[in-house]
Amino acid sequence: MSLAVASRYANALADVVLGSRSQATAGEAASQLRAFESVLASSSHLRGVLLSPAVPLKQKNGVIGRLSDRMGLHSYIRNFIYILVRNRRVGLFEQIRSSFEKALDERTGVIQTELASATELTGELRNSLEVQLGRITGRRVRCRYSVDADLLGGVVARIGSMVYDGSVRGQLDALRRKMAAGQ
Repeated sequence: MSLAVASRYANALADVVLGSRSQATAGEAASQLRAFESVLASSSHLRGVLLSPAVPLKQKNGVIGRLSDRMGLHSYIRNFIYILVRNRRVGLFEQIRSSFEKALDERTGVIQTELASATELTGELRNSLEVQLGRITGRRVRCRYSVDADLLGGVVARIGSMVYDGSVRGQLDALRRKMAAGQ
């Protein structure tokens, strides 16, 4: 249920952000939501104020207004947060932000990729891998990088349910299967 609610709010915000009258880019909106989420997660007092039914809505809106000004949030992000507070959805903020980023990616043709490597990759190598994965998928690629100590070398890319295994371990396993099959 909460995922469906988060998705509805996220899609509504994506409609506004991608609309022709939008004041900022989709990337700026996502960045501002992440920044607000970070502040919300780091301040138990703020969370308590925004989640408490004992605190009047006018007082909550005042806190959000001042915080938005300090953070430099766009007016539509501030207004979106007002709506979340009014409708008592602040507790779903992380899910809404995540759903928003997924909605933006779907609408703008970006695909999420999980990329594991044996060691930390340099910026140049990351760019090269993103370009190659973009060619394979035909879409823009946004990678989340991780280090997997179990890999001997190379990388493993996971795009949705598809896995591209360019690791040394994967190549050794493929060689082992071929040898076992007598090829």
